Amino acid sequence: MTNSEATERLCLQILWDWLRHQSFLRSLFFPVVFSLTVYLSCCLPFVCLDLLCSRLTLVRRFKIQPQSEVTWPMACRCLRKILHNHVCFIFPLSVVYWHWRPVFFPPLAPEMLTVVKDILACLLLFDMQYFLWHLLHHKVLWLYHFFHKEHHLYTATFSLATENTGVWEMLSLTFFAALNPALLDCHPLTEMLFFVTNMYLSVEAHSGYEFPWSPHRLVPFGLYGGARHHDLHHLKFKVNYAPYFTHWDILLGTLQGVRRR
Repeated sequence: MTNSEATERLCLQILWDWLRHQSFLRSLFFPVVFSLTVYLSCCLPFVCLDLLCSRLTLVRRFKIQPQSEVTWPMACRCLRKILHNHVCFIFPLSVVYWHWRPVFFPPLAPEMLTVVKDILACLLLFDMQYFLWHLLHHKVLWLYHFFHKEHHLYTATFSLATENTGVWEMLSLTFFAALNPALLDCHPLTEMLFFVTNMYLSVEAHSGYEFPWSPHRLVPFGLYGGARHHDLHHLKFKVNYAPYFTHWDILLGTLQGVRRR
């Protein structure tokens, strides 16, 4: 083991030792509080940008649809929806999940390379599951009308609209996100880091902004779609169904490219 690997392992072990000794991690309320906190924390920077967008040209130049404006009624509607879904559905289901899969905290933290590989595997699985789910709900009209149409209320994406969904869609995606780490037998720390990563990427894809440091610029060969890719889906409905990567849209001929700045 190199010095770098040893340092990474030590940092993860320190983090994991601190986490597993926290009583709140065993609480019935932890999953819903964790989910809501991560979601709102990911949204907050983009909400601040939305507030500044109408005043600062520097911010507006990075907005994908600069003519669109996020209003307080739009933001409040989305906040009411996410709070309602978390209290009425996420919390009861997290209690059931807590009883079905008791919390287990192994003493050792995972290796950094294992964490990275497991998170990537979970993201690829989620990307495939969501693509198939998403495509089906656009192709079958009654599924779109009753279950997915609500998410397309806004044709210009913004961060708080990420989870502006009906109950069925929210439960489906929550199920996929919880299932994949369990299928891959991920370490609890990896599971938490996957949730944070997945949530951030989802919010970023709906943010309505494209920056020089946006995630899609870090992945070569156009394999990752990014915010402009998903914004185009909300604008045109019948293209770019995958949430993150582009390979499924390429294979099924549903990819529509976008001009990068």
